[in-house]
Amino acid sequence: MAKSLDQWFTEYSASHQHPLNKRIHFIAVPTIYATVIALLWSIPLPEILTPFAWANIGTLSVLLIIAFYCTLSAKLSIIMLCFSGIILLVCYWLTLNSPWPLWLVALSLFIFMWILQFIGHAVEGKKPSFFKDLQFLLIGPAWVMAYLFKGLK
Repeated sequence: MAKSLDQWFTEYSASHQHPLNKRIHFIAVPTIYATVIALLWSIPLPEILTPFAWANIGTLSVLLIIAFYCTLSAKLSIIMLCFSGIILLVCYWLTLNSPWPLWLVALSLFIFMWILQFIGHAVEGKKPSFFKDLQFLLIGPAWVMAYLFKGLK
């Protein structure tokens, strides 16, 4: 049986109680989500599969992720679609305008944010939730958005 959004959030919240860990997560989790999309965007595909700049693994992944969020909450999926859309626009802009490759910027941020995450969990005294269930990697960004947009569920 599939878990409800409330069940996911309750389970996720159990290892995110310390105020410092929460503050770290409110910065690191959305950034990690964005960097993963950027890294996926950066994976080269054969030209025949990419008739335009938006045809890439990053955008395909966002579609699949939003489908997962749709199974949990319509409001949440709309917020995550908007957030993901902004990330995709930033990826596109950085691809055209950054002096550094998108993958390098994303990987650097990804590593730094994971270091922060592990510091937060050291303070919390609990290991990260995704060690228990990989779906928590998708629940984390939703948990942050639900907190930022109270009554989202």
